[in-house]
Formats: sequence, structure tokens, C-alpha cells
Amino acid sequence: MKIHPVLNGSPYASYVYAYPHKTAYRTFDPPKPLREVWAGEAQSALSLYVHVPFCAMRCGFCNLFTQAKPNDALPELYLDALERQAEAVRGELPDAKFARLAVGGGTPSYLSEPQLARLFEILRTHFDAVPKSMPTGVEVSPDTLTPGKAALLKDLGVERVSIGVQSFDEKEAADSGRPQSRASLDAAFAVLKRAKFPVLNIDLIYGLPGQTVQSWVRSLNEALLHQPQELYLYPLYVRPLTGLAKTSKTWDEVRMNCYHAARKRLRTEGFEQVSMRYFRRGLAADSSAYCVQDDGMVGLGCGARSYTRSLHYSLDYAVAPKGVKAIIADYVSQGRDEFAHAVHGYELDADEQRRRYLLYALFTHGGLDIPRYRGRFGTAPDADFPDLAAFDKLGLLKHKGDAIALTTTGLERSDALGPWFFSAAVRGRMAGYELR
Repeated sequence: MKIHPVLNGSPYASYVYAYPHKTAYRTFDPPKPLREVWAGEAQSALSLYVHVPFCAMRCGFCNLFTQAKPNDALPELYLDALERQAEAVRGELPDAKFARLAVGGGTPSYLSEPQLARLFEILRTHFDAVPKSMPTGVEVSPDTLTPGKAALLKDLGVERVSIGVQSFDEKEAADSGRPQSRASLDAAFAVLKRAKFPVLNIDLIYGLPGQTVQSWVRSLNEALLHQPQELYLYPLYVRPLTGLAKTSKTWDEVRMNCYHAARKRLRTEGFEQVSMRYFRRGLAADSSAYCVQDDGMVGLGCGARSYTRSLHYSLDYAVAPKGVKAIIADYVSQGRDEFAHAVHGYELDADEQRRRYLLYALFTHGGLDIPRYRGRFGTAPDADFPDLAAFDKLGLLKHKGDAIALTTTGLERSDALGPWFFSAAVRGRMAGYELR
């Protein structure tokens, strides 16, 4: 009997965190006015995302849109541009209301206290987006978090703080291009403990150079000592144009063994597994009005994406330092009128909208609600995606009442199963993207 490629190949094909991926985006000619882009779209419960593209260092595995150690004047110039963009977006979406807020990067905590305060004031002024009135998350790093910044975020009403640790082992971190001391980690967690944010998330990576299952579990145990409500556990991917991209090592077995060990450990600690990467304890599902499959997102800043049901857009995308710097330089020079248009993105037809809905539901939110899908598209997911029946027979999917969810085997094969549902058009664009 022939083995299905999803089970026969590597379990690590591609991390599906958004669909379509930015490498499928292309420049619009001509640019699309935002007022037209959002016409007819529901705007009563949008998500607002702000990207801060600065870090103290560029980790060897990082392919995020970020610039390490910018000159002292650049963060303030960036906030100037962010305010112009906020003014323009609000002008084009005068009735938009927001249900949740996230600030990521890069590293938002790279900004100084006054700059962080200014960022949130921009959001309050132009979007009435106040952390005390909506679920709000902010990403921080151990080397840039200070007591003053933590106190500011807590006073503002930030609910969730996510700290990127990746490994508590100094040698592992250094070997992966992320030198960090245990002293800096201890200091950062002491700051977080005093601030008492309602939700603490810790990011860890498995499959790092020189890492073993034993050293990985030690890092996981260290993280558990800080009593996080959430953990995101990421398998290492070596991305083009990153510091680790020169390696030719394959390490599927190590990564899978690390995953199994972590899943077993977290189950004993009472964590619920929501997706391949996301584990939570003592938290209910997101109760905000926002629904990732049905509601749109407004993104501000370089590296931020925005989306309606039929159009995804952002600024240009790059990974290599030269390309990132050029895009940021262009961003800080733009005027208000330029920010009133979508210039780079992907238009989703009915088929692509179905694919995106399926991917988000199954791989990031714990299951596909069949009646909700049918209500949105007027068809059944099994009819739109015949492969679902095959994956059900293979033990990768299961039915829970009116929902389809991943089984234990399906969860661990998420990074092979997810890309299976990419359209030929998206695959073609991703393959044709010129790396920068």
C-alpha cells in the first residue's frame, strides 16, 4: 500500500502561521485606495496589530522583519511615520472598531519608555485602542525589558506579555546566534514576576544546534518554574538568508523526539494543547468579539499585514539586513497620502478564502466548525476539500460533534499537513519569490 506523502515525507515542510504567505504577495499596479478595499467589509470587531521592527541583535535563526541596533534617531522617525499611517488609516476607515490589540516585532521592548508610551498614545488617539478595554498582548525580550517598561505596560492595562527565551542553556543560545546570559534571563523574569501580568507566555525553540532531548527538557522545566499560562514551542527551521542557513544538517528525528517529550511533560502539568505549537493552562478560549476566520485585521508599521476577506496587503517584505533597512527607510519617508493605499499583497478569490478559513481553523484554533463554515460559504468542507476524508482515514483528523479537529498524530504532522492545502497559485508565487 502506497504511503501518503504527508506521512512518508518530513514532518517539517512549512510553518503555516498565515495564508497566503507574504512571499506570495506582489505589488499592486495601481495601488488600491483603502476606502475601496474596506468597502462592504464588517468593521465592528477588527484586530489591530502594530509591528516594531527593531532588535538589540539579529538571532541566527530569525527570518522576521527586523533591524538590529538601528541608529539612535530611527525609532523616533519610525514612530513619526507610524502616526502618519495611523492618521491615514483612520481617515479611510472612519467607522472601524477594534476588539483586540497586539504589538510585536522585532522587539517592542527595544523602544524606550517614552517611545513605548507614545506608541500607545498614537493608538488611543486615532483608534480608541486602549489596552484596558480590550485583550492586548506585547512581545518583549530579556535583554530589553526593564522595570520601568514593565510598569508602564502594566499601568496601561496590557494583559498578555510574551517573552522570547528560546533556550535557557547559554551555550545552545550562543550556538544558534543568540548570545544571552542566565543573569539577563533571571533579571527579566524577576521584573515580570513583580509586574504580575495576567498572562505570561514563554517562547522556546527545539532543534537548536547541539541541543539534545535532555537539554531541551531542562529548558522546558526552567520555563515551568516561572508558572506561565501559555507556552509556544517552535521547531527550528533554517530559513534562507538567516544566520543558520549555511547548515546542511537534517534533524527531523531530534525535533520530533523533543516535541514528544515536551507534549508528555506539559500534559502532566495540566496544559491543554491547542495547536502543534501552542499550549495553555488555566485559560479559557479567547472570548473577545473578534474571530480570526471572519473578521479583518489592520496592521501598522513595516512587517505588519492587514486583511479583509478578499484582500491581504502589507508593505514590501525582506529578511536580509540590506533589504530590511531599505524598506524601513522608505517607510519613514512616506507621507500621509501614501499610507492611504494598499500597495503590496494578494487578492483571495472564493477558493483561496475557503483555504484560508480551513487552515486557520484546523491549525491555529483547534478545530473547524462545520456549520459555521457552511454558513459562510454555502458548501460543506468535505465537498470543497476531498482530501479531508483521506486524512480522516489516515488518523490525522477526527470529528468532534459538528467540528473537525486534528488528532494527536495530525497535530505533530501539522507542518506537513498544512501546506498540502495551499493552492497551486500560491505555491507558484512562493516559488517565484525573489529572496531579499
